[in-house]
Amino acid sequence: MDLDPTLPGPSAAGPARGWLRAVVEEALLAQRGHLLPWAPVALGVGIGLYFALPVEPGTMAWTAVAALGVVALLLARRLSTGFAPLALGLALVAGGAGLAGWRTWDVAAPVLGFRYYGPIEGRIVEIDRSAKDAPRLTLDRVVLRDMAPERRPARVRVTLRGDQRWLVAEPGRVVMMTGHLLPPSGPAEPGDFDFRRMAWFEGLGAIGYTQSPVLTRAPPEGGLWMHRLRARLSLALRERIEGDAGGLAAAVSTGDRSGLSSAANQAMRDSGLYHLVSISGTHMGLLVGFVFLLVRTAIAVVPPLALRVNGKKVAALAALPAAALYLGLAGRDVATERAFVMVAVMLGAVLADRQAVTLRSVAIAALIVLVLRPESLVSPGFQMSFAAVTALSAAFGAGLRPRTRRWGWAGVVAVLVLASLVAGLATAPYAGAHFNRFTSYGLVANLVADPAMAFLVMPGAVLLAIGGVFGATQPALLMIELGCRWILLVADLVAQLEGAATGVVGPPGAVLPLLTLGGLVLILWQGRGRWAGLPLVATALALWMGAGRPDLLVAASGGTMAVLGPEGRDVARPRGDGFAVAAWLENDGDLLAQEAAAGRPGIEGEGKLFRARIGAEEVLLVRGEAALAALEGCGGATILVTDRREAGARPCLVLDAGALAGTGAVAGWREGEGLRLMTAADLAGSRPWTAGGP
Repeated sequence: MDLDPTLPGPSAAGPARGWLRAVVEEALLAQRGHLLPWAPVALGVGIGLYFALPVEPGTMAWTAVAALGVVALLLARRLSTGFAPLALGLALVAGGAGLAGWRTWDVAAPVLGFRYYGPIEGRIVEIDRSAKDAPRLTLDRVVLRDMAPERRPARVRVTLRGDQRWLVAEPGRVVMMTGHLLPPSGPAEPGDFDFRRMAWFEGLGAIGYTQSPVLTRAPPEGGLWMHRLRARLSLALRERIEGDAGGLAAAVSTGDRSGLSSAANQAMRDSGLYHLVSISGTHMGLLVGFVFLLVRTAIAVVPPLALRVNGKKVAALAALPAAALYLGLAGRDVATERAFVMVAVMLGAVLADRQAVTLRSVAIAALIVLVLRPESLVSPGFQMSFAAVTALSAAFGAGLRPRTRRWGWAGVVAVLVLASLVAGLATAPYAGAHFNRFTSYGLVANLVADPAMAFLVMPGAVLLAIGGVFGATQPALLMIELGCRWILLVADLVAQLEGAATGVVGPPGAVLPLLTLGGLVLILWQGRGRWAGLPLVATALALWMGAGRPDLLVAASGGTMAVLGPEGRDVARPRGDGFAVAAWLENDGDLLAQEAAAGRPGIEGEGKLFRARIGAEEVLLVRGEAALAALEGCGGATILVTDRREAGARPCLVLDAGALAGTGAVAGWREGEGLRLMTAADLAGSRPWTAGGP
């Protein structure tokens, strides 16, 4: 019988779909037993999506997110074993977004909405130093003139200028001064780091400075006892160990970095050793490891005791409170909390007779950190520390450590080299993206300096704590001083090498997410599908290599501008708006100072008037009231930039201080003969931290 050609015949679409479904399900089933590390990834995706939103979600949006999470959980019960984890992952994405939104409003506090000058009163809770090496005080219990309590910032940070030698700066002391305060600053250019978001989650509602004497209103009374203990220990270390070595010793022991000079900080950065300054997983791991080894060895040398107790578990139980004490002493900042969570999870694995350093333990630590502080996902510390420990867990989990054990001391050296190499490669993209520099000799510097931290500084700190009870501190202080001086010497020598630090162009926003996802697929996925991570990594690197920089940049103050000239970024003024200009040059991958960059070709003028031509557009910068008043029209320019408000009606685009206060910094890209302008407000969006507070 002939078939009617008009009737539909058998289709291959159905079998093809069934084949594809079977292949996908088989690949998903291969992940069974390896799904836990994907849980923080899914949670992090939700958190990242929340922070990437241009506007704060409303009630309807949050209802939809909650419904999505519930539906995903219900689907997980109905789907097959292979596909159910996908639904659970979707629920975690929704949960991550909701968690980040809840945290945002949980920490909400008033933000100063205007420039304030007048009396400032508050209690000192933190003491550090600014980028220009000036002392800074962070105050809570803030009192400002003629401002109701509900409008006052929860915390303010004040930089001290002038002679303040009579001030006894210590946590808990109530001080008063006359100073300037202003809201936390926005990005130096569109899409750049937004300090307002970080300040929001720290409860920091204003920053400023004072040039007047800071007076004591009341001495410390109760509370903040751990802060005062930290300050006293830090001062004691700096008094007994002179110079930057004492500052480094205080930094790694108490988290107080105010004793390190700006030159030492820069040398540590350029040599790739700055991670030794900030208390992180390295310090916490070394301290816990030394306490663990000390207790376990003490049990092992007493045979009757060693036969009756599990030395490993007793050592873990002893190391956990030591880590908690270090956490309290170091100030409980985000990096230290993250390090404590990671070592606590690893010590818990020892107590549970599990392997301490595995991708599972890293995943549990990441989940805890993200639940406690979802905002840490977008911080450099979180990204770099978890990139390093994930890469190290994957490398040593692949059986590299057992292969080197038979090599004796050569194996120990090989493990150290391998660990430094793996951690350096894993953190390099994040360091380049956030800090715009690549340290050429970081591996060598770490191989030479890290043993001093591992065998002198951190053991010395533990022995100092033990010896302090008996009044025998000198041997421990000598160990700490020798270790710190060696580290600083290595940093200084390496930083002086030609090409020690290389500038890196800031990447587009999509680069780090793509790079991270590609790396995670390569590490976490089981089977040949892991190689799908390579195109993601390649795409991210291609986007980074092709990143373009703005031809024009205008500071949010209207006080300066910069253009991309034939020899690099030319800055209108050698001084002024230093923070913004430094950020511009760093994002260009340019390590030149502002004064040197101001001498390049691109901008003409001096004093109060500066002029630049970009294609058919002419940009004129006018500084000061008198120069603006004397200007006829726009002075022949198509774009007028000024640090004065209300420039008036003029036959050009006016970017005055009033307009820039609303838009923030401005960037311009050349398109044909014209300029495409974008403001910081365009990319920052309307979020709680950009709206001036609750």
